[in-house]
Amino acid sequence: MKGQGLDRLVLGAVLGLALAGVGMFWWQGRAQVEEAAPPPPEPTETATEPTLPQVDPADLTGPAPPQATELTREQRRFFRYDRNRDLKITRNEMLSTRSDAFRKLDKDGNNLLTFEEWAVTTATRFDGADADGDRALTQAEFATTAPRRKTSKPRCNC
Repeated sequence: MKGQGLDRLVLGAVLGLALAGVGMFWWQGRAQVEEAAPPPPEPTETATEPTLPQVDPADLTGPAPPQATELTREQRRFFRYDRNRDLKITRNEMLSTRSDAFRKLDKDGNNLLTFEEWAVTTATRFDGADADGDRALTQAEFATTAPRRKTSKPRCNC
């Protein structure tokens, strides 16, 4: 075991020195090219400075602004998943939105969700919704388990 650690240390040092050497050669080669660059052309007395064109701004018209369309609720939901905006939802894009919820359920952090971890969370959620403690959820109690919608706040206090 100790021999492997020493071998890795020596190998790391050799690779580090090799990378530093390559970097030095690249840096010096770049500097030499810049030193040998031709000088900028000298201005001639016959050349005159170009003048800027004179235009009346009242005669100019720019392009029309793009039309903003209101997205439907389903389109907004689609674009929450479509992270790269290629109009396709890949498996990774679909699963990436679930990772925070998975981490909350995975209590020991081993990236494996056991039945016990799921059952404890589900039983805790059930007990929190069972207001009268009769071990059964009425429709009103069950409605409290629905995910809460984020309310949109006004963007400015104009």
